[in-house]
Amino acid sequence: MPRFASFILIAGTVILAAGCKPKPVTAAPAAPAEVEVMRPLVRDEPVYGEWVGSLDGLVNAQVRAQVSGYLRRQAYAEGTQVKAGDLLFEVDPRSFQNAVDQAAAAAEKASLAFGRNEELAGKQVLAKQELDNAQADLTSSHAALAQAKLNLEFTQIRSPIDGIAGLANVQLGDLVGPSSGVLTTVSTVDPIKVYFAISELSYLQFQRVPPEIGHHFPDDMDLELILTDGSIYPLHGKFFAIDRQVDANTGTLRVAGTFPNPDRLLRPGQYARIRALVGVNKNSLQIPQRAVTELQDGYQIAVVGADNIAHLRPVKVGARVGSRWIITSGLKPDDNVVVEGLQKAREGAAVNPHPAPAPAAAAPNPSAR
Repeated sequence: MPRFASFILIAGTVILAAGCKPKPVTAAPAAPAEVEVMRPLVRDEPVYGEWVGSLDGLVNAQVRAQVSGYLRRQAYAEGTQVKAGDLLFEVDPRSFQNAVDQAAAAAEKASLAFGRNEELAGKQVLAKQELDNAQADLTSSHAALAQAKLNLEFTQIRSPIDGIAGLANVQLGDLVGPSSGVLTTVSTVDPIKVYFAISELSYLQFQRVPPEIGHHFPDDMDLELILTDGSIYPLHGKFFAIDRQVDANTGTLRVAGTFPNPDRLLRPGQYARIRALVGVNKNSLQIPQRAVTELQDGYQIAVVGADNIAHLRPVKVGARVGSRWIITSGLKPDDNVVVEGLQKAREGAAVNPHPAPAPAAAAPNPSAR
């Protein structure tokens, strides 16, 4: 083949190969992310206050010895119900009985002496001063006898109130007296008292709340007791008293309530949570907690507009109601809130929204104030 013809053949082959080069393939646009949305629930929600409380007897009577002596007898069963006047302890009475006998003899002697002196004074053979002295001796001897009888009575240590008598702090044979400390404590537990503290701010809010929205504290506040095992005590309590001043160290007011305790289930020293209805949140906007993202400086939700574009929005949250948040700011009743697929709903991203299944009805959970 001539050289010129070979060149033509090679050139044609190169041109043909260049013409057969494949064109680049353009990727199809990604489909919008699938998300589930719902509008917020709008409902009147009761608002509860909840505080930590400690139980105490309505009256706690500390039983002490009023005379010194050796403890001879314990007359009650520890931890049982006693009545006012029931014998709890007995101090050895023998020395006190001797003192009564001696004082009685002295009083009898003084009485006889006064009688003789009075007779002599009537006959004007005795100076008035001596009669006055005999009168003073008689009065003093009767006072000594009364004190001796009282001391003898004090050897019988009795309960001052109806209540549950606690464990004894002494043993038989111990030397007891006015300075020996508390022998036992008797507590009235039906009704039983509960103490809890509320903040100064809460107190002011209670006092200023309109009657149609909430309850004034403490006039019409009904108290519930939640025990340490999570059970709710079946009987409701009521306000008893509020302290006269705010604690300067904690900024709280100490409040006392009372609960009926006929079965004596509640005992002094127990801890419990105190709950009370403090108001109603009118037309509250509620969304599932899973729809809310907690950030370092607040909370955020995602909403989908009419153009199916997602937007991130900061919100303020209120109380929690079951598995829902009450949203107090940043949400409107007609907003479509992303509740599923939240991680796909970036700011400005196109999404394909679907209605979320209707939430099951749930009993409202009390929320702390």
